[in-house]
Amino acid sequence: MDFSLSEEQQLLKDSITQFVDKDYQFDIRQRNVSSDLGYSSEFWKTFADLGWLGMPFSEEDGGYNGGPTDLMVIMESLGRGLVVEPYIPNVVLAGGLISRLGSSEQKSNLLPKIISGENQMSVAFSEPQSRFNLSDVITSAKKDGDNYILDGYKSVVMNGPSSNFIIIVARTSGKQLEEKGLTLFLLDPSLEGVSLRNYSNVDGSKASEVTLESVTVSSSTMLGKEGEAYNSLEEVIDLATLAISAEAIGIMEKMNEITLEYTKTREQFGETLSSFQALQHRMVDTFMAYEQTKSLLLMCAAKLTDKTEDASKSVSALKYQVGIAAKHVGEEAVQLHGGMGVTDETNIGHYFKRLTTIRAIFGNTDYHLKRYSDL
Repeated sequence: MDFSLSEEQQLLKDSITQFVDKDYQFDIRQRNVSSDLGYSSEFWKTFADLGWLGMPFSEEDGGYNGGPTDLMVIMESLGRGLVVEPYIPNVVLAGGLISRLGSSEQKSNLLPKIISGENQMSVAFSEPQSRFNLSDVITSAKKDGDNYILDGYKSVVMNGPSSNFIIIVARTSGKQLEEKGLTLFLLDPSLEGVSLRNYSNVDGSKASEVTLESVTVSSSTMLGKEGEAYNSLEEVIDLATLAISAEAIGIMEKMNEITLEYTKTREQFGETLSSFQALQHRMVDTFMAYEQTKSLLLMCAAKLTDKTEDASKSVSALKYQVGIAAKHVGEEAVQLHGGMGVTDETNIGHYFKRLTTIRAIFGNTDYHLKRYSDL
């Protein structure tokens, strides 16, 4: 089986690698993370100009017909650079749902502005009690003439502070855990009754808690058909799980490289750390953990591309393996750096923070092990 990238995919990878190496040094990244916005709007415009934001969309929607493998290439390369710009919440999640469920008018109004970098969007799908279960939704949307009244609370809305629109997952019918009855609404966060509590995650990314109190939205803001959003939501979350897993694998690869280089220069008892056989074995173990996870990533991307029956099962297998490998690679890298591994001044600790955060996004190891078993 040929696992090599196509010429176009290799060019895409090279362009991102060149950007990260030349323009996204660690000190610049830290400056952008500590800003009020939490990322660089100038860099986001560069992403748009280089075509990265349009890659996952079809030509009909103004994109470049990129598939899961192209998304994998983008996120793995961004992971190596510890890029904080909100690609997954804006492009993969929000853009993915609009491209699947939006009307022609909604697509023409929203997708070009995502692809051009003008709009920032997010998806509010998680609630405190849901624990990664997409169908566990209490937030309600009750019909009132030509409008809907939204009430509820959404947690960990990635990219919420910067969003021009937030896609709300609400229940229009059915009981709390039912898949049937979920509906998506495009919400302007400036509407009366909407309040956001913005905060920074441990990895530096920005998120919001969104409270909805009798918020009136027009029926024209609905994405897709009433009560039938679950399957599309699950499909997009699976794709986002592939994307964030690719980011984690890029991070693991970079952490291994940084740690290997450090052990070649750091001396102990008059010898470099890399000369000790016990530490050599540990570095081999972390490299193998990365390689095993990368193999699952390639399999998962292929299955999502071909839309096989077991594609969702492969997503859970991948995310479970990412959780196991990320813990091993991250902890070993920090320990081999000693006390320096947990300081703000060195990059390895920030890679570790992001890797640790990724383990819980879109489901932790326990959740995906159970989902894999159920599927």
